[in-house]
Amino acid sequence: MWTKTVTPRFGDVDGLRHINNCVIPAWFEMAREPLFRLFHSDLSLDNWQLIMARISVDFVAQLRLGADVEIRSFVKRIGRTSFTLYQEAWQEGELGAKGDAVIVHYDFSQRKALPISAVICSQLKEHSLPEDFSDRARSGRLLVKSESSNA
Repeated sequence: MWTKTVTPRFGDVDGLRHINNCVIPAWFEMAREPLFRLFHSDLSLDNWQLIMARISVDFVAQLRLGADVEIRSFVKRIGRTSFTLYQEAWQEGELGAKGDAVIVHYDFSQRKALPISAVICSQLKEHSLPEDFSDRARSGRLLVKSESSNA
């Protein structure tokens, strides 16, 4: 899992006094930087080979100004030319949002998808969702480690 801590800004708050729904996708994108570095270590755009195919966000609870938000990112699925990243936004021990991003390894000059190398596939697998993720989700323990166990 990759993690990124975000400190909400005053401008991230909407008229209902919670983090605006347009902000979460931007935070999720910001948290994808370590993933991008697997493909482009210096983040140079000269030969960028990733393109976003789809994003989705589920808003689970309100996120607010005044407390940091931890973005957690996991690889959910790896295909031949694309992969799905699953992300969560946590604030003060509560899941606020979760979502998926489908990213394609892509050649912009030829306008076609490229196979993901075995080396990068291996690196992506190191950040896979835990095998017991579905059990944790049903029990309400979504990826939160208890102090007394390694769960």
